Amino acid sequence: MKNNRPDSTEEEVVDPATEQAGNTAEKNNMAELEEKVAALTEQLDEARNKYLYLFSDFENFKRNVAKERLELHQTAGRDIVTALLPVLDDFDRAAKNDSLSEGMVLIHQKIAHTLQSKGLTALDAKAGDEFNPDTQEAVAEIPAASEELKGKIVDILEQGYQLGDRIIRFAKVVVGR
Repeated sequence: MKNNRPDSTEEEVVDPATEQAGNTAEKNNMAELEEKVAALTEQLDEARNKYLYLFSDFENFKRNVAKERLELHQTAGRDIVTALLPVLDDFDRAAKNDSLSEGMVLIHQKIAHTLQSKGLTALDAKAGDEFNPDTQEAVAEIPAASEELKGKIVDILEQGYQLGDRIIRFAKVVVGR
């Protein structure tokens, strides 16, 4: 007879084959979970690397754009300044020959000051200096009057200028040979 009393305990009999099958299934589930965790970890690492590459590319892009914007700002009036240089040269030539009236001297000073305020600077070159091909263009060579003048500037035909850090016109010079 079967005992239906609530306080009675029945022992559950577990078949060893069933228990082993349960353990195997549990181990298979754990192995599958570990594989999934490993795959997700690998995907996370790939996503993190892609993020870091994109972030560094974006930072480089921002830096390059800022540099280009600064350079553009510094040389924005380059065409206008370059167009005004011949006028400035004419004033300089007239000033050397003392053929400028007082009003023309004032105009020359205003143009020179305005161009300087926009970032124009004259390249430093004077007769007797060593010829520098980085900032000067030799348009002629003449026999040097002495050995000391060989390879040096004899005369400056046109002053050289730079706008910001860029040379917009090389100084045209005559060099002694």
